[in-house]
Amino acid sequence: MADEQKNVEQEAPEAQAQAAELTVQDLTAIKQIIDVASSRGAFKANEMAVVGTTYNKLESFLGAVAAQQEPQEEPKGE
Repeated sequence: MADEQKNVEQEAPEAQAQAAELTVQDLTAIKQIIDVASSRGAFKANEMAVVGTTYNKLESFLGAVAAQQEPQEEPKGE
């Protein structure tokens, strides 16, 4: 019984690390969520500057990631 508790306690930090993972696909989904929410009027006027700035940063980051991945994918296709 005590051994089972030790195993669970040791696995918990690993599970938390996996749960905290954020992928490019997640960031793309967040960008789409912001786009949809803003088009539906989900943000107040005083919030739009922060939302827009965050959206622009996210869009720039995703564009940079996409640009880095393109050269890596080309040699595989040849």
